[in-house]
Amino acid sequence: MRKEEQGNVDLAAMANQVMNDRGLEPDFPPAVAKEVRHLTAPAQPDGADVRDLRQRLWSSIDNDDSRDLDQLTLSEAQPNGATTIFVAIADVDALVRKGSAIDLHAQHNTTSVYTGVKIFPMLPEKLSTDLTSLNPGQDRMSVVTEMTVSADGSLLASEVYRAYVHNQAKLTYKGVGAWLEGEGPLPEAASRVKGMEEQLRMQDKVAQRLKKLRHEQGALDLETIEARAVVKDGKVIDLDVQRQNRAMELIEDFMVAVNGVTARYLQRKKFASFRRIVRSPERWERMVAIADELGERLPGQPDARALEDFLLKRKAADPLRFPDLSLSIVKLMGSGEYVVEKPGQAPIGHFGLAVRDYAHSTAPNRRYPDLVTQRLLKAAIAGHRSPYTSKELDFLAEHCTNQEDASNKVERQVAKIEAALLLSGRIGERFDALVTGASSKGTWVRVLHPAVEGKMIRGEKGLDVGDRIKVKLVSINIERGFIDFERAH
Repeated sequence: MRKEEQGNVDLAAMANQVMNDRGLEPDFPPAVAKEVRHLTAPAQPDGADVRDLRQRLWSSIDNDDSRDLDQLTLSEAQPNGATTIFVAIADVDALVRKGSAIDLHAQHNTTSVYTGVKIFPMLPEKLSTDLTSLNPGQDRMSVVTEMTVSADGSLLASEVYRAYVHNQAKLTYKGVGAWLEGEGPLPEAASRVKGMEEQLRMQDKVAQRLKKLRHEQGALDLETIEARAVVKDGKVIDLDVQRQNRAMELIEDFMVAVNGVTARYLQRKKFASFRRIVRSPERWERMVAIADELGERLPGQPDARALEDFLLKRKAADPLRFPDLSLSIVKLMGSGEYVVEKPGQAPIGHFGLAVRDYAHSTAPNRRYPDLVTQRLLKAAIAGHRSPYTSKELDFLAEHCTNQEDASNKVERQVAKIEAALLLSGRIGERFDALVTGASSKGTWVRVLHPAVEGKMIRGEKGLDVGDRIKVKLVSINIERGFIDFERAH
């Protein structure tokens, strides 16, 4: 297919078909639309236990195009160099009731699915981008996690409660990140709010403390390349490479802290909880071999701290190729999963984050496990019984793991279709590439420029994850998203 023929491809229809093929529902059923019509206003405070924090300097930081705002952040200086962090999470459960048609659809898909051409939201947009979104200038119900962090980044105290909040400034990763890194001005939305500049600097400072302590304890410093298709008039015109910045790190570190507090809070209240875990790496021996090829050493058994030390050394020694090394480590790590932790049960932990207690609780507009966790939290706060039986939680943990895997496959397949469109007309060209997968199912490589992934159909023998090679583009199948390479010499 030549580039001028891209207009003949209906990317949105293809994305819908991929959703169906993976057992996900691309459209909301009529029962959901009927329920949504009866929702006309955001939730209001419904009890004396709801704190009124609307006058505080809350702000949101998210992607440039995000309209489903799940969290607001705030900080407050304390004596002896300590800082209190407040993270408000949208109270989605206040409008999405357990067992409703909206809830059952969300439970089926379990997550919003993001493709370059189309977003398939977990919740109807009237909710996720309006009534349950923490939009600027609007009063909203939330669940707040309050954490006091010492000067060395350790957690001194924490509390979880319900609160009424008001977003004073909608900010973006790009804008805040550039400003924090000295490469741009303070975003206009922040400059209009008195005290917001000091707020953001304080939040960045405490986030760096949290990050430093986590990495000292073995959290992995990874920097993978995420390429999103740039689609204009139904045509793929480019791949936009997303890179981590200080604003993304700020939110990530706060969310990791909140998810840890959430897990421990439910444990203290003797509630069963959803945990997000990553077990010890599936292919540690290959990580050891990669380190050896780079003149470094890793121990024979999985060791998060040793792996983090290795990654830090390589990032300093070769920052240009560090994203490629990170991708290899991620591929070798194995996928995460949801499990249910019963009261008193020893936690499995999250190897990549080097944390023992980790729940998903910070994105209830986008992820169903977070909505489940929010319901558990609200019940625990109120002193009520769990809204879920042990059997329900066991089912949901397995179901959410499977559906998340399906949604990831949708995103990858549509990304491959988009990448195939971008590469149409370039059959026979040679590219530098990195081996990203090698198993009995086949060998995959990622081209460095543009950042697209495909399968090796010839010359793959002897290759393993992390190898850098030259490849030739052999064939493309747009409809199936196949991009095939052979080894070039």
